Order: sequence, then structure tokens, then C-alpha cells
Amino acid sequence: MQLARAIHFDESDLNVFHSPARTGEWCLSGGFEFSNWSEGDLTGKARQAFANGWLGLETFGRVTFVAVTQIEETEYTDLIEALAQHFVTLYGAPDLAAARPVASEELSQMAKLCADHTANTLLTVSRELTPNGVAEAFRTIEAQAAGIEQFAIHGSLDE
Repeated sequence: MQLARAIHFDESDLNVFHSPARTGEWCLSGGFEFSNWSEGDLTGKARQAFANGWLGLETFGRVTFVAVTQIEETEYTDLIEALAQHFVTLYGAPDLAAARPVASEELSQMAKLCADHTANTLLTVSRELTPNGVAEAFRTIEAQAAGIEQFAIHGSLDE
């Protein structure tokens, strides 16, 4: 099974999100966070999180890029529990039993999104408010093979 981890190419996420996700943490779209938002909510860093932020499942911070990678079944099960607890703690789900199926469905959707991609494929998300709610679109950036000429060699062969 595949899922996606947060990846950073620079420090820009530290500046554009209220709470940036940590590099390497498992992520999902997290569009549910915006289900009751209106145009009035879309200002500053909150707008950036809405527009193109993936949700990290450890910090519940946001990140711009995620990379597809393999996940172990035990890790996946742990993520369901963590997300279910998040739904209880932050969103008022009545208990873990009620939150677990919703958390499982969120992770299942992310796994389906990642399923047909090769390892290290990058994904981006973009969102917009529509009359029917939040619309999400996903873009993929295929991993490129690195040639040896792309790496700098330091030192001397005489040493």
C-alpha cells in the first residue's frame, strides 16, 4: 500500500502556513477542515492552507508537496487511530468508535490517490470554494531519474 509523506524543498512552508507539517510525516488532503468555510475565512495564512496545503497526520500542520511512498499496514492502522482521535478532540466526534470509520475513509481516499503512482512521485493539491462546497484538484509531478552528472564531486584523485 502507498501513502504520501510531507516533503520540503526549501523553508517557504515555514513562512506561509500557521503550522507547517514536519518533513517526513504522513499526509492526506485534509479538505474536511474547510467544509464549513466561507470566503470570509480565506485570509492570510489560512487562505494558503486552504488553497494548497496537505494535512500532516502527526503535527496536523500543512505542507505544499507530498511524495508517494510505501506504508506498512501497522503504520496505516496507527494513522487511522490518530486521525480518529483528532476528530474527537478537535471536531467534536462523540467517540473513537464513531470517528474511526470516517478516519478510515479519509485515509482510504488518500491511499487510492497514491496507488497508481511510482515511489517519489510528488503530489500537489489545489482547492476552491464552489456553490456545492470545497472542490479539490490534484496534480502529479513524476520522479525524475538523476544522472551522475547532476552530482558534484569534491576532492582530488591525487590524494
